[in-house]
Amino acid sequence: MQKDLGVSLVIPVRNEAGTISDLLASIHGQTFRAREVIFVDGGSVDDTVQILREAAGENSFLRVLEAKDATPGRGRNIGIEAASNDWIALADAGVWLAPTWLQYLVAEVERNPSVDVVFGAYEAQTPAFFQECAAAAYVAPKQQRPGGRMRGPFIASSLLRRSLWRTVGGFPDLRAAEDLIFMKRCQQLGKIAWAPLAVVRWQIQPSLKSTYRRFALYSYHNVLAGHQRYWHYGIARKYLVALLIVILAAAHSRVWLFVLLLAAVARAAKEQYGNTTRIAVSPGYSTRHDLCWWELSWL
Repeated sequence: MQKDLGVSLVIPVRNEAGTISDLLASIHGQTFRAREVIFVDGGSVDDTVQILREAAGENSFLRVLEAKDATPGRGRNIGIEAASNDWIALADAGVWLAPTWLQYLVAEVERNPSVDVVFGAYEAQTPAFFQECAAAAYVAPKQQRPGGRMRGPFIASSLLRRSLWRTVGGFPDLRAAEDLIFMKRCQQLGKIAWAPLAVVRWQIQPSLKSTYRRFALYSYHNVLAGHQRYWHYGIARKYLVALLIVILAAAHSRVWLFVLLLAAVARAAKEQYGNTTRIAVSPGYSTRHDLCWWELSWL
């Protein structure tokens, strides 16, 4: 593997004092080291910036930029603009990078130098029973990609040319859906490769309350981004059907309620073993009809 491929790793953060140390440890453990790691803080009110500045004081390749109340999209743009290298790796706070994560992303570029962006994979961490149930409910199953089965595309497990970032106009200044919009533009204007072995691990929210808060915030910002057709319309149809079943149960027989139970079981089984329902947005690229969970990580 070529050691002279210059890579800058850009990571937007906000209020991640509880998880940032694990992320830093996984960065130090990479088998292929980025020449620089740029953290862009979007207005943390906890100890995130202090922890990062202490780490930067001990490691010259770490940089910390403070961007007030920057959204994830604006934070990535600030970090990419400040980067010293032409290749930009992207990750998020709240994830753990497998030791060979960047190595496998870079390997795809070396395999095909004409590639403009490489998407890695993600896996959910489920240390508790609630998180296992949540994963069964809304984490997408793996799909077949060139090189193997994987979950993705995922902007927080990717490597791209800075020239492509400029060509597509950067990330929208949004708190949700900015990654879907950006990846769609990349597909239209650049050449994509896949790295199923480049894995990041993300920890699902630990409680029903925190999960609900993130879903609610995602829903709000998803509408602001004009992407309600990718989620809200489908959910509304499901609620309408459920309401009709409840009315039938009240008017005729409670047996109708078993239809709702069977539908819930079928949905969970589909998430784990079936094919994900998708909406094509451009040739060769698709996005889920239901929740794209990776957009929740910054809300």
